[in-house]
Amino acid sequence: MKTRIRTEAAALWTIAWPVLIGQLATVGMSVADVAMTGHLSADDLAAVSLGANVWVIILVSVMGIMMAVNTMIAHEVGAENHERVPHMVRQSLWLGLGVGLIGCLLLNISTLVFNYLQLDPAINAKASEFVHVISLGMPAFAMYRALYGYTTSLNQTKPVMMIALGGLLFNIVVNWLFIYGHLGFPKLGSTGCALATGAGLWLMLGAMIFWIRRAAAYRETFPFGHYEGPNWAEIRSTLRLGLPIGVTYFAEVSAFGAVGLLIARFGVVPVAANQIALNFSSLVFMVPMSLGIALTTRVGQTLGEGDPERARFVSWIGYALSMSFAVVSALGIMLFRDQVAAAYTSDLAVQAMASELLLYAAIFQLSDAAQVTASCAIRGYKVTRTPMLIHLMAFYGFALPIGCLLGLAPAWLPWHPEHAMEARGFWTGLVLGLTIAGVLLTGLLHKLSQRRIRQPAGLSHGMA
Repeated sequence: MKTRIRTEAAALWTIAWPVLIGQLATVGMSVADVAMTGHLSADDLAAVSLGANVWVIILVSVMGIMMAVNTMIAHEVGAENHERVPHMVRQSLWLGLGVGLIGCLLLNISTLVFNYLQLDPAINAKASEFVHVISLGMPAFAMYRALYGYTTSLNQTKPVMMIALGGLLFNIVVNWLFIYGHLGFPKLGSTGCALATGAGLWLMLGAMIFWIRRAAAYRETFPFGHYEGPNWAEIRSTLRLGLPIGVTYFAEVSAFGAVGLLIARFGVVPVAANQIALNFSSLVFMVPMSLGIALTTRVGQTLGEGDPERARFVSWIGYALSMSFAVVSALGIMLFRDQVAAAYTSDLAVQAMASELLLYAAIFQLSDAAQVTASCAIRGYKVTRTPMLIHLMAFYGFALPIGCLLGLAPAWLPWHPEHAMEARGFWTGLVLGLTIAGVLLTGLLHKLSQRRIRQPAGLSHGMA
């Protein structure tokens, strides 16, 4: 048994570690944006914080929809139906183009929300311009995620790592040029961040297409052999699986984003501190997220091979690895939260509040790892609707209402705290929501994997 555990853990890690580096590099773009504007001015940092809240909500929702590509192709690869893969990739690119354009439109419309947050007019203008500029990268991101799902389903994760690292380097250099106005370039501040990230996403899409065209690993399933128009039946099939994933991602990230917007009423310092704590916790979150992506691939391939017992074993190995990391990350954040805050900003008031909010981030490490790993394993079973409902209930039924109750202490309620906890109250609600999601999704994975083993061969109930 020990040998079997080590073998499966090694197989998962082989897929996960390049994905992890790629995910860290992608999130690193946001870290660079926040850190570099944090050393320019509090106003620019606040503008990036508010704009990033809106950008990330749409970005992660689009990413969730495109995650269906990974699940569907992994099943075909496991079943050795390689002849279907090129067609599926071409259709996923059409899906990505459409979803990306819709995401771009929604981003530009979403800037209207800033008018209702009682923001300083200068910060409102900066945040709106940030969103308008960065939105131009959304179609590239959606199509890149289609190819991302294709390459990870083939266990080819090296390009994900290399391209993301290149994108991070590009982002830092262009940030340096346009945020501060070095080497004769215009000093754009927060807008320079948006320009760097949007252009970087198009560069990453081009790099992924180039890699697939040149690498031998894609020859058997090469998707660019000929032009193929959109097949609406195929696109609808992918959307049926992907939309619940997108809503699941939206539920979580919009809850965090809504907290950022609601905290804006308390001033620049809480906004900046919230963004620092959220940004760093998102960076740490990439480890369980990467293990989850590897799990989606491994579980999908194993079920495609017709081995549900092994799929259950794979699921729990990945879950155990993720929870082990969560214990380490929780302790690390608790011990070094002051140093983390100081690395982001030189403003002492922002540092103090960010350090306090990072303590909440340390507390929810276990529940956050549990919910993302379990939901990714469940996704490998082509089950997406029940996790969606769990996330909606956890974040909109508990996290946000309790966060508003504690954070705002509205006087019109029959019972409310004597004093509003402000940002601390909202983060308390987030801890509760993540805990509920983690417990329920872990239970769902247990029941689903057991039921699939007992199910007669040839029967499957996807997208439940």
